[in-house]
Amino acid sequence: MTFNQFLHRYGTPLTAGLFAVSAISGVALFFHWASASFHAMHEWLSMLLIAPFALHLLKNWKPLVAYARRKTLIIPLVLSLALAVPFALMAGKGRAGNPAFQTIGLMTRASVADLAPIYQSTPETLLRRLQERGYKTTSSNDSVSAIATASSVPANEVLYALMPAPAKTKPAQR
Repeated sequence: MTFNQFLHRYGTPLTAGLFAVSAISGVALFFHWASASFHAMHEWLSMLLIAPFALHLLKNWKPLVAYARRKTLIIPLVLSLALAVPFALMAGKGRAGNPAFQTIGLMTRASVADLAPIYQSTPETLLRRLQERGYKTTSSNDSVSAIATASSVPANEVLYALMPAPAKTKPAQR
């Protein structure tokens, strides 16, 4: 089979099939339906969609050039770009991003005393735990990021050090 035969036989069907998968998984992600199931599928198969899209463009190159000559291609492309720009500019603001990472950022700005209820402990116990592990702090009012800076370590390391040691469990008896 020659490249042109492959192009004419599979370019559009592959584009349509992968677009359908991308559209369905995108709608599922938008409405938060089984996000864990659809996230990787949407990312990877949308990347794979680029190949048949390129084949589709090659197959339909002459009509595409005709659209460009008549300037009917410009409005849809400009409109698409105009719709995409606000999303790009809003990245990282509001609800965008992983909430776990946003939570870590908030926790690193909090003081040890403020974090004590989260760790189900007292400020004094947490302060002592940090000092025993070699972190430079003298007050439970110190923020996690200040302790990290003084101790020359990443802030998430200090958060981890605040956690109690895991409880030891007995092996299951048979």
